[in-house]
Amino acid sequence: MARIPFRYACLAIEAMAALAAVLFSCQSLFGEPAPSGDAGKSASPSTVSIAPLEDRYRVSIGGELFTEYVFRGYEKPILYPIIGPHGIGMTRNYPMKGDVRGEAHDHPHHKSMWFAHRPINGYDMWSTFPDAGKCVHHRLLKLESGAERGMLQTANYWIAHDGKLLFTDTRTLRFLAIGAARAIDWEITIHASQGEVVFGDSKEGTMAIRTHPNLQLDNDPARGVTTANGQALNSEGATGKEVWGKRADWIDYWAKIGGHTVGIAIFDHPANPRHPTHWMARGYGYIGANPFGLNAFEGKPLGTGDMKIPAGQNVTFRYRFLFHEGDPQQADLAGAYRAWEQAGE
Repeated sequence: MARIPFRYACLAIEAMAALAAVLFSCQSLFGEPAPSGDAGKSASPSTVSIAPLEDRYRVSIGGELFTEYVFRGYEKPILYPIIGPHGIGMTRNYPMKGDVRGEAHDHPHHKSMWFAHRPINGYDMWSTFPDAGKCVHHRLLKLESGAERGMLQTANYWIAHDGKLLFTDTRTLRFLAIGAARAIDWEITIHASQGEVVFGDSKEGTMAIRTHPNLQLDNDPARGVTTANGQALNSEGATGKEVWGKRADWIDYWAKIGGHTVGIAIFDHPANPRHPTHWMARGYGYIGANPFGLNAFEGKPLGTGDMKIPAGQNVTFRYRFLFHEGDPQQADLAGAYRAWEQAGE
């Protein structure tokens, strides 16, 4: 396949995305059908509304900001900020904001919530190093607002640093109000549209979040973190740092922030490849669902965890992020996981 310079490939795709966003906004201005659902109605406490902006989609619940899907300005689309119970920001602000006290300024590729991996077809599609590739938003496919849930669906290009298009994805994000809790469901389908796709055996990935510093298991005074009081638990009963690398249906980090106990639970869908996934879960507040890193997690020969998607085929991954009040027992995470599993979402 012919290659074009990486910078120009990304700029061309971003320009098309910008034009699409403008046209989409114009449709809304002139009363044509976008977005659907209850976006134009007065917001009830549980109404989920999604508004298209120039470089992002803003998700509100009951008229209050929940999150933004930011698809331009970074090496991959991210969700930031993410506002949980009691109006608490649940993820680290750095590097989107560099002036927030009490946060570590490490791992600049850890941007709130994202999907990425290294290596894919031998390329770095994870970091922000000069030789890293990008996931570029191509176009909006669907946008829905409504009572208690909204949905955003996009198509994306994965482009290596040398300008080669590796593959495409379709991702569907659902945003839910569940009582006082909030949830984000990720469904991402990898299309081997350009040939075979290989997610390499590595711990560097994949469906990931970087938490608020209070949710960290460890303080790090040298990097300015002194408020960490987080605890961790997985579905198999492992606690604290013992959750690292373990397979589990779900994992939860919780802590006290601003006088309230809140947590982030992540569910791995039973239909996912290699379920239950391994969890790349660190004491410094990084949590990643990673079904590929068998060398790091199980000590198997490097390459054992490679996942190959044959040319022309697809693989889908599904996850739920639940932002809840209380500890895992108070939030009934075991029951919440069963309900999600039975709902088939």
